[in-house]
Amino acid sequence: MPIYEYYCSDCRKRVSVFFRSMSMASDEAARCPNCEGAHLRRLVSRVAVLKSEDSRVEEMADPSLMSGLESEDPQALASFMRRMSNETGEPLDAEMNEVIGRLEAGESPEAIEQSMPEMGAMGGDDGGGLGMSSFDE
Repeated sequence: MPIYEYYCSDCRKRVSVFFRSMSMASDEAARCPNCEGAHLRRLVSRVAVLKSEDSRVEEMADPSLMSGLESEDPQALASFMRRMSNETGEPLDAEMNEVIGRLEAGESPEAIEQSMPEMGAMGGDDGGGLGMSSFDE
């Protein structure tokens, strides 16, 4: 039972049209579910690719993702942190969103750690703080 996405020129909305069988599916038979209009233009639908935990971890180990980290680029660190959150499915809390936003704006990790001492305590006994101790070395 296919579902196709269309743009309706009549009501100017993106719509999904459900067909009961493959043989019934055609652009000529498609009608807008909002306005019953027939002026539909078929769109390319988005697809989702399911990945295993192992494949996500492998992708995160890609050296190109870490290229800016060696050059102490705050924007590269922010990008890496966002990618880690997306890949692991772990949402960022308000404080980490603030940290990443400041990194994206070009602020140094050291300045962020100094202005947010409560975040520095999260790193444990190693003094890593936000996990940015490599920027200090």
